[in-house]
Amino acid sequence: MAIKDINFKEKNFKLSYELVNPTAKESILILHGWGSNKEIMKQAFVKELKGYRHIYLDMPGFGASSNDMILTTKDYANIVKLFLETLNIEPLAVVGHSFGGKVATLLNIPYLVLLSSAGIVTKKPWSVKLKIATFKFLKPLGMKKIRQLFVAPDAQGMSHEMYETFKNVVDEDFEKEFAKSKSKALCFWGIDDTATPLYTGKKISKLIENSKFYPLDGDHFFFLKHAKFIANEVEKEFKNGHPSYLPKSSLHFF
Repeated sequence: MAIKDINFKEKNFKLSYELVNPTAKESILILHGWGSNKEIMKQAFVKELKGYRHIYLDMPGFGASSNDMILTTKDYANIVKLFLETLNIEPLAVVGHSFGGKVATLLNIPYLVLLSSAGIVTKKPWSVKLKIATFKFLKPLGMKKIRQLFVAPDAQGMSHEMYETFKNVVDEDFEKEFAKSKSKALCFWGIDDTATPLYTGKKISKLIENSKFYPLDGDHFFFLKHAKFIANEVEKEFKNGHPSYLPKSSLHFF
């Protein structure tokens, strides 16, 4: 594990990362989902894609990476771009799980591998709508215990900055961003995923012009048992790809 200092909007971020197969010519950036870290992604893919350098990154506020700033998804993408610039690496592909899929989409890297990506707004069941309405009614009372009763499991125990960041990104509509993507996309999804349901994956795959869709057995973390299949499909695309027709990595800022 290594730490890289990144300065963004006059704030310092200590980003924890790990390189696997560091001497390989081509690189793959691998991004975790919300509330997770690089270790779960490493657990899935460290034994796969052996001909490529893996970059496992804890995004700001997760794992061993710091954050004391309220961020948006675009902020995360720009911080990751700065990180890649600092390492002088232009990845061939980026793998993104859940929230990491949204960040990955903004990076404009030749190959985009989405694993149950977030980004499509889903309809909330009546029980959730009632919970939100009740919380808004009680919020003026300013009681911390009320927040703990109503806050989403993904947001419990967070710092103020990370909780506000969570609110920024949790119900974000990313349809336009997916539609603008010029990457060659491979979309893998858990058939029984309830966090980002299967129909959202089909929609994302339709929005991205150059994409393939793979429904697989499992829930939101389906990739833990399908890593070999995912890696094999990704390698096939690399071998069949035509780099001259694919976008080059673009590290400009939004």
